[in-house]
Amino acid sequence: MKQDFFKYQGTGNDFILIDDRSNTFPKENISLIKRLCDRRFGIGSDGFILLKNSSVSDFKMIYFNANGNLGSLCGNGARCTVAFAKYLGCISDNTTFEASDGLHYARIESGIISLQMHDVFNIKNFKTHSFLDTGSPHHVQMVNDLKQYNVYESGKRIREGKPYYEAGSNVNFVEQISENKFAIRTYERGVEDETLSCGTGATAAALAMHFNKKTAVNQVVIEVEGGTLEIEFEPTKKGYQNIFLSGPAEQVYSGTLIF
Repeated sequence: MKQDFFKYQGTGNDFILIDDRSNTFPKENISLIKRLCDRRFGIGSDGFILLKNSSVSDFKMIYFNANGNLGSLCGNGARCTVAFAKYLGCISDNTTFEASDGLHYARIESGIISLQMHDVFNIKNFKTHSFLDTGSPHHVQMVNDLKQYNVYESGKRIREGKPYYEAGSNVNFVEQISENKFAIRTYERGVEDETLSCGTGATAAALAMHFNKKTAVNQVVIEVEGGTLEIEFEPTKKGYQNIFLSGPAEQVYSGTLIF
């Protein structure tokens, strides 16, 4: 079987995307998806995405982790899928689409894809960290000397330990740069390694920093290893709404799978 594929990246978070509006890709084949995402034996990516038809929106995004299993919302993956949908001619510069956590609105302006996230009303604070769900679960922890921090070792331990266990959590380590700018590094579950960027993680970090009064602004710049993301939000008495994750996304190459 032959199948065209496209490779996209958003601030270094990279994905294999396939136009599966014909419903022909064997999405139940976990080992195939895992092999395609492998950086030595496959194409190599942080995740795998199928763009499919939707009865309630412009298209549907189905996201798989690099381990081949279905994943929760991927913010950068969603932004890349919006860019892909524009490339395919499915949308213009505004869209509403389906993801694992429901409908999302997104817009494209001068190469920047802005994704509206779901409202966040529940942020849990602990002595060492905060925990919140921005479409995917995130542990957010401030550290010193982020550049030298052992993200893999610490992230893996936290991701697999109490209280997350098998379900796991993404783990974000944060360092403040200025009033409105923070740097983060993220250990992602499903990839089971540090990635160059995590969109839901950047969103979680921005909200956690505001919630913990590390910043008073509602437009936060997040420096990830692969570039810069911007998170805008509206604080309310109940939590946060009108949350937008913005950044670049681009097609880097395409090819044909033979399997």
